[in-house]
Amino acid sequence: MTRFFLFLLFSVSWAPLVQAQTARPELPKLEVSVNRIEIDGQKMYEVDATGTVSTPLPRVWKTLTNYERMADFVPDMESCKVLSRNGNEVVIEQFGVARFLFMTRAIHLIVRATEQPMSSIDIALVSGDMKHYESHWELIPVPETGGTKVVYSGRLMPNFYVPGILGAKMVRGDIERMMGAVLARLERREDAR
Repeated sequence: MTRFFLFLLFSVSWAPLVQAQTARPELPKLEVSVNRIEIDGQKMYEVDATGTVSTPLPRVWKTLTNYERMADFVPDMESCKVLSRNGNEVVIEQFGVARFLFMTRAIHLIVRATEQPMSSIDIALVSGDMKHYESHWELIPVPETGGTKVVYSGRLMPNFYVPGILGAKMVRGDIERMMGAVLARLERREDAR
């Protein structure tokens, strides 16, 4: 169902971080929290996820802002296309699939990414299969390791049914899976260097 949430840039099963072969301080594990909240009478999910990679900040930035390559590693994202770019604002069209039990649903989104180079990316829904979507990616250099801490937060409300009791668990699983894939890709790119 929500496997497209990272697909939402990122709207994204957690694979453990790849440990570097050289002697470096141990990297923190992925931490994810998902809460169902109510704002102005509307129920939505508030998501926070943090992980650290050994990859330097410039490489992390390059990977996360290469939007048209996102479908290569973000689970359930079928395509991601830049529609326009104006300075630090990028309009992106994404297609993917949401899975829930035995059902699948095609997902189409248009989002606006506002980039603060080497620091953060803010994502806002323009149109598509969500009632509400906003997210924030923050990149923090880790001088002790030469790596980068990747922080993702967001609020989202699908415009289709999500079971209340299971919804937060489903969203959490999808965010863990998405962040795990993104962090693994960032580590793999560093290893291939």
